[in-house]
Amino acid sequence: MADKAPLKTALIYDFDGTLARGNMQEVSFIPSVGMDIGAFWSEAERLTKDADGDGILMYMQLMLHHARQNGAPVTRETLRDHGREVALFEGLKDLSWFDRINAFGARYGLEIEHYIISAGLEEMIEGTPIRPALKHVFASHYVYDDKGEAAWPAVGVNYTTKTQYLFRINKGVNNHWEHERINHFIPDDERPVPFERMIFIGDGDTDVPTMKMMHTKGGFSIAVYDPRSNEKDQKKVYSLISEDRVNFVAAADYREGSALDLIVKGLVGRIAINAGTMPAGL
Repeated sequence: MADKAPLKTALIYDFDGTLARGNMQEVSFIPSVGMDIGAFWSEAERLTKDADGDGILMYMQLMLHHARQNGAPVTRETLRDHGREVALFEGLKDLSWFDRINAFGARYGLEIEHYIISAGLEEMIEGTPIRPALKHVFASHYVYDDKGEAAWPAVGVNYTTKTQYLFRINKGVNNHWEHERINHFIPDDERPVPFERMIFIGDGDTDVPTMKMMHTKGGFSIAVYDPRSNEKDQKKVYSLISEDRVNFVAAADYREGSALDLIVKGLVGRIAINAGTMPAGL
């Protein structure tokens, strides 16, 4: 009898504060258009309130506005270049985290797929060295004109719309636009990635709806914090456990032997046991 195909299992990440330190726009883009970081976000917040708009779409448009004022139109390649400057957390840049978790899952009869759901910019994420390790990126992005310049926001992913992408992963719909398959009934046992085989890793308030949904749907959620953050910020993240919003909390350290490494491996093992793919003797 042929061996059974490994079962797809999803590791789903936020980006800013989860895989990388800080906000991706702040590393090089905002300084490149001659703006102070605090002033940029203050202006974005003011414009959002004045327009009663969506904060993600407003910051994206503000980026284009200031870039044009500086005579530096935004293209996919310039955004990818800014993405190359992003500071990833330990254990990610060399892809060792992805290789290790993939191999660990394979031992247990699971095919690990890595996804990102982010309010940040897809184009910047594409410029990071981890992009080849990812199955798909669901993130905010621009539409481009005939000259290849960003014209306006095509997609803005905010903290509540993040939850829809769990269903897209669940049903194997790796795009933003297709709604018929999302709304079409598919029996749970026919969905490519059941919620019970999902692990979500996020860093804070903007991920709470996604974490909570994952938690209630039978999947697992982990809140991470910057190892350099102060005790007050760390306690805020730990409070998510007492509020029953996440299963675990750990520092965003993706190196072998870290607390996060051990937690994820433990959850992968639990998924394998529940799915019946754990080999005898392991």
